[in-house]
Amino acid sequence: MSLFHIDAGREWRGGQRQVLFLARELQKKGTPFTLVVQPDSPLHEKAAGDGLPVLPLRMKSEMDLVAVLKLARAMKRRGCVLAHFHDAHAVSVGAAAASLAKVPIRVISRRVDFPIKSRRKYVKNIDAVIAISEEVRKVLIAGGVPETLIEVVPSGIDFAPFREVKEKGFLRREFGFAPDDYLVGIVAQLEDHKGHKDLIDAAKVLKDHAPKVKIIIVGEGSLRMELDRQARDLGVNDIVYFLGFREDVPRILGSLDLFVLSSRMEGLGSSLMDAMASRLPIVATQAGGIPEVVIHRETGLLVPPRDPQTMAQAILKLYLDKALANRLAQRGFEVVHQKFSAEAMAQRIIHIYERLASEKGVKLGGQSPHP
Repeated sequence: MSLFHIDAGREWRGGQRQVLFLARELQKKGTPFTLVVQPDSPLHEKAAGDGLPVLPLRMKSEMDLVAVLKLARAMKRRGCVLAHFHDAHAVSVGAAAASLAKVPIRVISRRVDFPIKSRRKYVKNIDAVIAISEEVRKVLIAGGVPETLIEVVPSGIDFAPFREVKEKGFLRREFGFAPDDYLVGIVAQLEDHKGHKDLIDAAKVLKDHAPKVKIIIVGEGSLRMELDRQARDLGVNDIVYFLGFREDVPRILGSLDLFVLSSRMEGLGSSLMDAMASRLPIVATQAGGIPEVVIHRETGLLVPPRDPQTMAQAILKLYLDKALANRLAQRGFEVVHQKFSAEAMAQRIIHIYERLASEKGVKLGGQSPHP
């Protein structure tokens, strides 16, 4: 009896990181599982490096019949009793394979707050939909998914990489920043819903009022060239730094003075948890599930989305008020450890698995079937 986790992502984003954390916890519990991933993807490499049971499977599209058949055969061969789909392509390919293999329990994770395109995908032969925030839950309900199917389990993080960061001057050395430069950073894919355009507009205000503020942008995406052009047109390309995709995010966060998340839409915002674990004060938008992580004036400052002026003012406030910035940073550090550990996230999901297995009389790992 085994579990199958399917993630069709080719990139390394918050969702893939959550899958890795969950897989690690399943391995600790001794639960048999298979992690199905795109070959040579970052998730494939990291999971294999951790010694997790990985099945590389090329999933070209949501209608990849070859992938469906290969996955169905693997499910039958390994006695799959529960399939968990972690992204949109995984739902389509995995659900079709699970039907062919007659997998009794099927679970979907939903991590974004975009309106759902297909209600049928989330209800046909699905036993649970795991939303990462109350805001995502609302979107699912608005899209016609029954409330009884939805479970809210916030994302979690592994605190170890942030505890290991001892040296705080890494970025200042790498880019030659002055000791009194104020480093404001964002870690997010360069896509429209992350609001980088608003942040660069805010950089213009910041340059006029606090020229020591520097904006550090970590991430890749389709807007890279457009954002670079915007920074040049506004005359802020001398204070905005594009670092691209980086593996050393904990070390970068450890070098910052403030973290900003400018999202226009956001399922929850796992990068906020990283910032809190790094003891950073936060300025973030009131978008999606962000207010479920950042409490205004307690763990950070919240501003309306698409409002560069107010965002700049909030950043300036924390730049000028070090006592407030330090208080928010310390409280955020405490809250993230209380509420958002990877272990807590994984245990809540495992409890959902166990409940579903008990209801269906299915043996799950070392669990006995319900009589």
